[in-house]
Amino acid sequence: MSVFEVIRRLPEIGAVRRVSRALAVLDLVLNDDQDILNFYSFDARWSPTEEAALMRDGSGNGYSIVFSPDGAFAYGFDHESPMSPWTTGKLWPGLLDGVPEVFHSARDDKAFAEPNGVPQATVCFWRATEDSAWRCGPVHDVDADGADWLFDLVADGRPEAYLTFAEDYYERALDLDAVRHVYALMPLTEYVVTSLNPERRLIDLKEGIAEAGYPRS
Repeated sequence: MSVFEVIRRLPEIGAVRRVSRALAVLDLVLNDDQDILNFYSFDARWSPTEEAALMRDGSGNGYSIVFSPDGAFAYGFDHESPMSPWTTGKLWPGLLDGVPEVFHSARDDKAFAEPNGVPQATVCFWRATEDSAWRCGPVHDVDADGADWLFDLVADGRPEAYLTFAEDYYERALDLDAVRHVYALMPLTEYVVTSLNPERRLIDLKEGIAEAGYPRS
């Protein structure tokens, strides 16, 4: 499954933002090892006008989705993809063709680039606020771009999908009702936090919750 199938599966921008925020807060609760970066994160203060959803798997793969008043712009990177600039030394032809001017600042953000300035990307898509669908460039031969597994949870949108992922990743059984609570962006309670991770307390999460822009009341 390539970027073309993924953008057909993705819900509207607001739903992608909501799920992205939930993924970040769930990982914030579940990951109590300060030496390991969260798999998912969300920065509600990315810039004065932008928020960013980030995924980093610790093995060089990840994605970024920048949300702005103009819409949303996303990069994905699968370092094992034959489309990787690590392999080709440049971006895959067509990957950035057609990116609207309103997303050029996100497209060119050095936070998503290699030291030589080439974006670290095998996937790129976007959606302006006035668009009726997500869009991508006219890329060819992209069956191995990594879009399917990189953006699977965001495209799926169900708490059950995260439960399956997290029980495997964190190697523990989780409370589906607690996961649903977070997916609904309802304020966290001590009960919800300890249901997900008995080692965590709500007070421990105050800074991370604020960074993610998650509702607190």
